[in-house]
Amino acid sequence: MHSLQLLFRASHVALLLLFCLLLGTNEAQEDTRRVMIMDVDMPQIARADEEVTVKMVVKTELRECMVIKTYLVSNTPMDGPFNYKYTGCLCQDYPRTFYWDFQTNSTMVIAAVVDVVRQLNICPNNKAVMPIEANRFHVLKTLYIH
Repeated sequence: MHSLQLLFRASHVALLLLFCLLLGTNEAQEDTRRVMIMDVDMPQIARADEEVTVKMVVKTELRECMVIKTYLVSNTPMDGPFNYKYTGCLCQDYPRTFYWDFQTNSTMVIAAVVDVVRQLNICPNNKAVMPIEANRFHVLKTLYIH
């Protein structure tokens, strides 16, 4: 009988240790929300001096809103609408869409950039967060001209 009681005590300790290990490695508690999700849509090939449209949809999985500034950068100097910068409030339930229309006569690499910035009077009640890990995000695309 005494040996049976020791067996039950040991099993309780083993269960407690196993439970503690499971709590420590629970992956469901990890924060896997993405700060910035960028979907950039543009043609890969265009003719010289043809109007090209770049469309960028920006989303976040954060619960808090952020003030963002979006713009395009290229390896070829450009004038006009290509240089437009947009500022807006990005929230989880309100993705933002931005457009740029421009013409070029040479192949170019384009970076669609989103900066998270500190700026007042953009988000409601000036409630916005700044990510700690990074505040600049980009997607590279190439536009081939033939």
